[in-house]
Amino acid sequence: MTPATPEPGPGSTPGPIPEPGPAPTPAPVPAATRAEYCVIACAEAWRGAGEVLASPMGPIPSLGARLARHTFAPDLLLTDGEATLVDADGNAEGWLPYRRHLTLVTGGRRHVMMGASQMDRFGNQNISCIGDWAKPARQLLGVRGAPVNTLNNPTSYWIPRHSRRVFVERVDMVCGVGHDRAARHPGTARFHQLGRVVSHLGVFDFATPDHSMRVASLHPGVTVEEVVQATGFELTIPAEVPQTRAPTPGELRLIREVLDPASGRDREVRS
Repeated sequence: MTPATPEPGPGSTPGPIPEPGPAPTPAPVPAATRAEYCVIACAEAWRGAGEVLASPMGPIPSLGARLARHTFAPDLLLTDGEATLVDADGNAEGWLPYRRHLTLVTGGRRHVMMGASQMDRFGNQNISCIGDWAKPARQLLGVRGAPVNTLNNPTSYWIPRHSRRVFVERVDMVCGVGHDRAARHPGTARFHQLGRVVSHLGVFDFATPDHSMRVASLHPGVTVEEVVQATGFELTIPAEVPQTRAPTPGELRLIREVLDPASGRDREVRS
């Protein structure tokens, strides 16, 4: 048996106090994935929006809207998809009956981010059918609320698979109204406002003299040549194409630990 260490008696000198070891080095934060850049790009659609209703359609736009509410757009209104206003964590904070929802739509107090089965250079969107409307090769969702959305409140788009099948020279049917058609009817399209188009390759807008589509930024690892090959019409390409804004460490923590700990975003856009 090992004898116990005796207690120091009166007048004894205590032994040396051990020096503290070095502080543990924090684990490096993994670099942002392509999906997380897409979340950031969608969130930026609502920067400076104020107290408007965000209507994101799809997992990554929904994460973007919630991230915006958590960070730089605290006045943004979110819903559960039905009639309850919720905060960024999904807690109920108000009631929004459908009649009130439509008032926000027609009054321009909503910013919707829709999808698109087809989109052309001026932002005309198709979600109804592929092929001739009289005898389509494929029936899709139908026109739904796309015309009212695009003519009455700000509209952006999320396209998870950027390809020539989606970005086409001419859509088979116009559901969401683009800039060229809106310009023909200024009286009924005075509130027409297309924000941004976010795809898994980059961010696009219509900040050109004729309001045709322009490359606004590309996600890391994406080249201009890759985007050109994946687009069925001629894009306006600036001399210097910026990179999509990177998420901050705080935004990455929110995405990974609070908003989407199950990594559903990576199932929609793979790195």
